[in-house]
Amino acid sequence: MKKYLFYIVTLVIGLFLGRLLFGTSEKNKTHEHSEMKTQQWTCSMHPQILTSEPGNCPICGMDLIPVESAAYNEPMSKNEFSLTKNAMALANIETTVIEKGTENSSTLILSGKIKENEKATAVQTSYFNGRIEKLYVNSTGETVKKGQLLALIYSPELVSAQEELLTALSLKKSQPELYNAVKSKLKIWKLSESQIHKIETTKQPLINFPIYTNVSGIVTEKLIEEGSTVKEGMPLLKLSNLSSVWAEFDVYEKQIPTVKIGDVITVSTNANPSNQFKAKIVFIDPVLNNSTRTTTARVELSNKNGVLKPGMFVQGVLNTTFSNTNTPILIPKSAVLWTGKRSVVYLKKKTDMPVFEMQEVTLGNETATFYEILNGLHEGDEIVTNGTFTVDAAAQLQGKKSMMNADQQKNTIDVEFKNQLRNSYNKYIDLKNYLVKNDSLNVQKTAKLLVESLSEINMKLLDENEHQKWMSLQQNLKKYATGIASKEKLRDQRNDFMLLSNNFITTIKLFGVNTKVYQQFCPMANNNNGAFWLSENEEILNPYYGDAMLHCGSVEEIYEN
Repeated sequence: MKKYLFYIVTLVIGLFLGRLLFGTSEKNKTHEHSEMKTQQWTCSMHPQILTSEPGNCPICGMDLIPVESAAYNEPMSKNEFSLTKNAMALANIETTVIEKGTENSSTLILSGKIKENEKATAVQTSYFNGRIEKLYVNSTGETVKKGQLLALIYSPELVSAQEELLTALSLKKSQPELYNAVKSKLKIWKLSESQIHKIETTKQPLINFPIYTNVSGIVTEKLIEEGSTVKEGMPLLKLSNLSSVWAEFDVYEKQIPTVKIGDVITVSTNANPSNQFKAKIVFIDPVLNNSTRTTTARVELSNKNGVLKPGMFVQGVLNTTFSNTNTPILIPKSAVLWTGKRSVVYLKKKTDMPVFEMQEVTLGNETATFYEILNGLHEGDEIVTNGTFTVDAAAQLQGKKSMMNADQQKNTIDVEFKNQLRNSYNKYIDLKNYLVKNDSLNVQKTAKLLVESLSEINMKLLDENEHQKWMSLQQNLKKYATGIASKEKLRDQRNDFMLLSNNFITTIKLFGVNTKVYQQFCPMANNNNGAFWLSENEEILNPYYGDAMLHCGSVEEIYEN
């Protein structure tokens, strides 16, 4: 009995010691396993990087470090992803909770061109058959005044008519009806009383007859040359009086209900945005252009000082009301990215940790700073409004649905638009190369040329969706290029160049420039937060440091669209 009691006591003590010695260890292993399972890794320089395993940063190559604070551990859907609060702060990512506006009215942005006022356009024609012996107005763009000598014309018919006049003149008293008939014939051919009197006085017909202009204006088209044969009624010149001009704006199909005759619109030119004109819409074309899905709204502008030139691109700001009867949802333009034909934003989930997901939206009318949302968002949703591009890059790096890797439709951007955009891209490359050389003076000059080239791009080559994207991007590109042109110090120029480059990257991805483009990255720029730029070749020539760190950086992506 004592023997069995001894075995029982020994067993109990063994179990107790085993639990004491190994139970804690097993618990620790379970805890460690749990920690390993939830541990995430990030980059100290690029905190938007989050992975479940250690390794190297895909941007700068540095070793990843464990995330200091607990990451988001709740289950996430397939395309949701999280960022640390540290990443949010360093990347200056801001979010906004959507609230419906307090009123339906806002401003509508329209683009258009200056055109000749057709009411003030005239055609100088020939009133008899003949041949141009001498031409005194030799080029388009010349200013002519009413009564100015235009040309000398040889006309056998007119010579015969003058001889008839001289014969009828000798019979004036006996046959006044004949005289008056011949004189009336010459007046039908636009001979003046003074010209007829000269013929009667000299008793000699004019062989080369002078032709004078009937109106004042600018020669917009010259249809004849010296030696040309002309017939009665044939146009010789087209003349426009540019003291008043038309500004014609493209109105997209969905914008038509918001634009009305009599609405006041503020007009500014790309050449001088600060010089604004107010005018009323006097005409809206009742026919829709099938290819561009636009109609035309027209205003008439006084142009006595001649600053408005036909062909100039203009922008119109119109106070209007939105198409829907309910109070609209408006979001800042900075919140919207585009993928193919789709517009997307990033939704922030209502969680403790920053969790995001890409959301497709349908855009309505466009205002100066906002888009109207017709579908995809609701009041109370929280979206990224600053740093959207950075959030999209984080989604791509984490293998989530993003603008960069979303299924895109076939690129159908007009070839001519790409060629015009390439001209601006070439100016950007010149700008980048002058920054590499630390040449601040030529940086300023080239930035001004870039602004001019951006203004010359014909956005009517784009369809409605592409047009809206371009207007927003063009505004940013011109803003940052103008900023560079206004600054003298390289440090300040480079700060704006970083923002210019970010917008150019988006532009190249969306539209393309018919050449190979290298997207490059320097991890040391922007106070060690990194900065991108575009290059025409693979060699790294750093515009943010010049010869101080000329070859610092790497090629991140290559575009060939």
